[in-house]
Amino acid sequence: MNMGHAEHGAEDVKVVGKSGQISLGKRFAGKRLRVEYRDDGSIVLTSVVVVPESELWTLKEPHRSRIERGLAWAARNPAAETDLDAMIEKAGSRTKARRRGRRR
Repeated sequence: MNMGHAEHGAEDVKVVGKSGQISLGKRFAGKRLRVEYRDDGSIVLTSVVVVPESELWTLKEPHRSRIERGLAWAARNPAAETDLDAMIEKAGSRTKARRRGRRR
């Protein structure tokens, strides 16, 4: 029995207080735990995260893969300041070229 810091696969004995609570230690402070009550009387605690239903689609395919590819692209292509004057000039020259092409 491990009475110190809980390690993977370690066991510990906790006493449930009069209020019905046990302390798991600071390692679990602020974490959300799923409590599973099994038919044999055992209780399993699993650390979980909560995902808002409106964001659940980001974890499903094909969206998940697309997001991962986008994040990888962003990591390879750092942000750069846009030269708005050059962009406007370029857009204007494209518009003029299209107009000339239609007149032929």
